[in-house]
This record gives sequence, C-alpha cells and structure tokens, in this order.
Amino acid sequence: MGGLQTLQYLSLAHNKLQGHIPESLSGMISIELIDFSHNHLFGVIPKSLESLHYLKSINLSYNLLEGEIPNGGPFQNFTAQSFMMNKDLCGKSQLQVQPCIVFLKHNRDDANYATKRGLTNLDAPTRISYYELLQGTNGFDASNLLGSGSFGSVYKAILPNKKIVAVKVFNADMEEALRSFDIECTAMCNLHHRNLIRIISSCSNDDFKSLIMEFMSNGSLDRWLYSHNYCLDILQRLNIMVDVASALEYLHHGTSIPIVHCDIKPSNVLLDEDMVAHLSDFGIAKLLGEGQLETYTKTLATVGYVAPEYGSKGVVSFKGDVYSYGIMLMEMFTRKKPTDKMFVEGLSLKDWVSKSIPHSIINILDVNLLCKGNPNISNILQHISSIFELALSCCTESPEARVMMTDVVVSLKNISLYSHKTLEMRH
Repeated sequence: MGGLQTLQYLSLAHNKLQGHIPESLSGMISIELIDFSHNHLFGVIPKSLESLHYLKSINLSYNLLEGEIPNGGPFQNFTAQSFMMNKDLCGKSQLQVQPCIVFLKHNRDDANYATKRGLTNLDAPTRISYYELLQGTNGFDASNLLGSGSFGSVYKAILPNKKIVAVKVFNADMEEALRSFDIECTAMCNLHHRNLIRIISSCSNDDFKSLIMEFMSNGSLDRWLYSHNYCLDILQRLNIMVDVASALEYLHHGTSIPIVHCDIKPSNVLLDEDMVAHLSDFGIAKLLGEGQLETYTKTLATVGYVAPEYGSKGVVSFKGDVYSYGIMLMEMFTRKKPTDKMFVEGLSLKDWVSKSIPHSIINILDVNLLCKGNPNISNILQHISSIFELALSCCTESPEARVMMTDVVVSLKNISLYSHKTLEMRH
C-alpha cells in the first residue's frame, strides 16, 4: 500500500482484518481519508503517519489498538471519534483515553555503580494507569491526602495488587509546577540509593502530571521532630542524619550527572517503617554538567536553610546543600527551626549554637532528649559537642571553607559509633 502515492481515499472497515497497521502507509503521500474501523487490528498506531500532510480524516475505532496516539501533523486535528473503543490507547484527555505513562529509564552505568556500592536493587518500571490512581485514591479524596505544597499535593494510593504507594500530583495550571515535574523526572530516573525516595513510575498527559513513589509509612522527619506524639532518641537522630548525609554524598559525587538538591530541610526527609531516612522532593534540583562546580537560579528555596550565596546571588553548588544540611543538623538536636520566633535582632540558629559550645550545650539541646526513656545525654555531651562543631563547619559564610559531604559522612559515622559504644558501656 505504501506505493499507492496518488490514492486519496482508503476504506477497509468491517473486514475482520487482523495484525498491525503497516508503517509503510506513510508512503501514501496523497491520502486524505483512512477508515480501518470495526476490525481486529492490534499494536500501536505508527507515528510515521504524522507525515501524511493531506490526511483530513482517520477512523481507527472499534479495534484492539494500544499505546500512545500520535500527536503531530494531521493528528493534532482529530477528535475522540477517530479512536473510540480501543481500551488500551492513551494520549490527550480530549481524545477520551487514559493518560500515557512516562516510563523512567534506568541507566546501566548507575546500576552497576549502585551494585558495587551495595545500594538498592533496581526494579523495572511498573505500569500504572490514571484510572488505577483514581481508584486507588478514591478519586483523589482529601482523606488520602498526605501533604500539600506550592507545586501540588501528595496522596496515599492502594493499587490493584494491594501495594500502597504515594502519588505526587502536580498543579497542571502552574508553569513552575510543570517545570518541577520535568526536573524530578530528569533528576530521579537514574538515581538509585537506599536513602533516596524511589520513583516507581510516572503518569502524565497535557492535563495531568504525577509521580508514583514508594510509600513512607512513618511520614516526614518534620512530623517526628515537632509533634507531641513522637520522641526521637539521640541514636535515632544520628542515624537519620547519617542517612541524609549519605544521600547527599551520592548526589554530589556518586552519579554520572552530579545533582544539587537545593532544598534540604526536615519536611523533605521521609522515614520508612524501619526509620531509615529517604531524601525526597527534587522539584528545584539542579543538574551540573561535566566539570561544572556551580550554576545560577532564580528559584527561591526555603527561607532559613538557604546558603548566603544562594540567597543573595542565586549561586547553586554542592556547598549550598552542605550549608542547608548543617542548619538541619543543628535543628535536629535543638528542635528549633531556623525561622523560630526567638531568632530576632541579629540572632540566628547558627549564632545561638556557636555561642553555646562547648560549655553550655545542655541549654540548647531539645528537652525531649532529656526526657525519660531516652539515653542519658549527660554521658555523651562530648559527642553532642562534636555534632554541633561539625554542623558549624558546614555553615561557614565562605563556600570554599565548608567541608565536603564525603567528610561529613565519615565524621558523623564516627560520632555515631562512639555514641553507641558510650551508651553500651553505660548500660
């Protein structure tokens, strides 16, 4: 058929045809009408048909077709009537089909790296449809809402296989939110580390953008720090901060494309059922090119955690993440946000900690660390002092003077080891 270059009308409806639509139909350069309706055709609609510039009408309804409906060339003008009753087609919502799933590709080099480093096993992407998400969240009902932000909302969903996942739905009306979706897809598709949130799949079309992520049953670190119902002990806090440092070390130094997270804070750290921390929310992350040490941005990060050079000049680098991590490390053991109302008239969380070590540490510690049921802090004050000193070394004004995340991981693991030994001797 591809050789019929002057044919204008082709109707093969109601002929019980089976098989795929031939790619060679793109050779019918004069065709204006194609009717393949009411047959048994299966497979995808060839994207090559987008080159048929004179095609005014196509009817592929009542077949067994699947995959994405082409959206270029004449397909921009076709309506839902052209594709009805093909249950496995996907595409734009106005065509009355399900959204297409954007599969996240795994990078073989990063997979090998992950294996060598003892990181998480990589699973093949899971196909999850919009209708499964709709059903699993009970129509994105508020009862399944896990949290909301400026770019969208996160819902708990139960898939048909009974697996519980988190669904991050982006605000399709906001350009910044759509850009955030693209960034997260780009940033996360090649990342595989036990301390990073794992993206299972994504589902999107022009009107709906979502990421399907593993569900973290213990919620955010922010919830654990500031709720009256929870109390993290000293060792739990150390373990969590080692997890976060390990995630950042991987982002900065362990991937083929180095990544700056740009928004390190407790609400972006999620805890699984074993209280293992997973860094999440890469919506404003920046990917650095080969040999690139910094870049620039106009995107604002969270006040209180932003490095001076980021806030004043929009300079983004690994050292900015290190600064934010240092602020969070202080927050972890003082239970004071950097935006706490006590920090006024030139006093900051960093200044408050700096003035209190090494002799007044007891006065800045989270009182929950002194409560009954937690390890006796008085026995490990020297380790607490080391933690604050490490945090301050992350937060020096000059980016060049800040430590690297590789050094932070080593230091914090040593502190954690000595703290464990001290507590074991005590008991």
